[in-house]
Amino acid sequence: MAFDTLLEELKERKNKASRHGGPEKVKRQHDKGRLTARERIDCLLDPDTFVEFGMLACSDMPGMKDKTPADGLITGYGLVNGRQIGIIASDFTVLASSNARVYSKKAKKIRAQVVEKGFPLVWLGESGGGRLPDIQGAVGIASLSGEGGNSKSIFPQYSNIRTTPWIMAVMGQCNGVPMWQACLSDFVVQVKGSTLSVSGVRALQKAIAATYTDEDMGGWKVHAEISGITDQVAENEKDCFRIIKEFLDYMPSNNKELPPIRPVPEDSGREMEHILDILPEKRTRAYDMYKIIKTIVDGGKIFDLKPFFGKTIITCLARIDGNVVGFIANQPIVNGGAMGIDALEKMTGFMCFCDSFNIPLIFLHDTPGFITGKEAEHNKVGAKVTVALEALAQVTVPKISIIIRKSYGQAMFNMCGPTAGPDFIVAWPTGEIGFLEPEIAADVTYGALPEEKRKALTEKMIREGAPYPLAEEYYIDDIIDPGETRGYLTQILNMIQNSEGGGMGKHLLANWPTKF
Repeated sequence: MAFDTLLEELKERKNKASRHGGPEKVKRQHDKGRLTARERIDCLLDPDTFVEFGMLACSDMPGMKDKTPADGLITGYGLVNGRQIGIIASDFTVLASSNARVYSKKAKKIRAQVVEKGFPLVWLGESGGGRLPDIQGAVGIASLSGEGGNSKSIFPQYSNIRTTPWIMAVMGQCNGVPMWQACLSDFVVQVKGSTLSVSGVRALQKAIAATYTDEDMGGWKVHAEISGITDQVAENEKDCFRIIKEFLDYMPSNNKELPPIRPVPEDSGREMEHILDILPEKRTRAYDMYKIIKTIVDGGKIFDLKPFFGKTIITCLARIDGNVVGFIANQPIVNGGAMGIDALEKMTGFMCFCDSFNIPLIFLHDTPGFITGKEAEHNKVGAKVTVALEALAQVTVPKISIIIRKSYGQAMFNMCGPTAGPDFIVAWPTGEIGFLEPEIAADVTYGALPEEKRKALTEKMIREGAPYPLAEEYYIDDIIDPGETRGYLTQILNMIQNSEGGGMGKHLLANWPTKF
């Protein structure tokens, strides 16, 4: 055939690109217990659904063409459980998947395309940061946006108005671009043994004489417990793919859709009649709010977000009667449910997330207030409280509040309490509402009185905090039997579903930062 030579050349070029950085580099990757970029893509996507773009791309630096297949970044589209997604996978076998101009063009294009087409984006990250000497000079760094001559061409790479879900998987050493992508993403999963940081220790040893390790600076415990960047931690790469698929199952493909409805497991709500067994009769005794949530939701199944960060607040996804909901719940077994700075950041980010993707919010109250004091004030607790309330004021998805037990002071408003914008609000008969915890209020007000009289006045304050006056003056819709909670929520969610728009939000919080 006349075109045999041309076709043979094309085949050889693509075969060469598919071999990553060569057998030695691939072996080195496998020896570390890690898959290659294309192996990772195959593990995540449905079989034979990957369509690659930019396979023949390479570095624009003289003499580097043969050393940079796909320029170290695999991009394209495929299906996850039948749903179309965009996918990026860092190829660490090619110059540690370092970032340069062609790499940047590829990443920029697919990120723009998924927004335009309404597809989720998954980035499987493992990258050593910026590529030297490619971006070292004046023109080198200025050209990193992937375009020349446009004074604003960098912005599309470092901005994300939430219209489609973005997922970042931290799967190995990740410096530079993967950090920016993690901070732009709606969901970050980090594999144990991986690291995520702005710069690697090797560069910092020269710059600031760093003596710590990459793990010290950006291991999973750092980002799951301290920075809050990581939403879930995976035991290994296989577990990472499972988590990504599970997260996607709760999500719409874009903000013009409602989340997917799933069949209700047969055993859902079976333990509702025993839900009060979880709540201690002694009002000062702690309990695990996770048990309350799991009793209410379909199949007792939740998808927790940031479980090791800001642990006085629970933020999780679940389903009720097949419908996706987001829970913001106080956690009494940690500091009595008093909200700290990390918890406030966590709930603010979660409200932005749920409002962006049409997920109704359910608030479960049991908090004595905020964690205050010298350290908290130095860390701007007042600003964090205010920012969280600012976000709450702009939430446009349905908001349902249930006062389980304590709801005191300003924290009552931050938890979407009476007059703080709930669309539906009820209390259990165990609810308590007031300006301060009665024991603290009594100490402030009656501290000089004899103990017996002080105790009697404290008990009077507790009685005055019962939810009935709120129901009588219609600050709340009702007081419900705790055993009816799942049924009540099912009715409300069905009502929302049957309403105009079906609970679709206006997405006012879509352009708030994903990290604070």
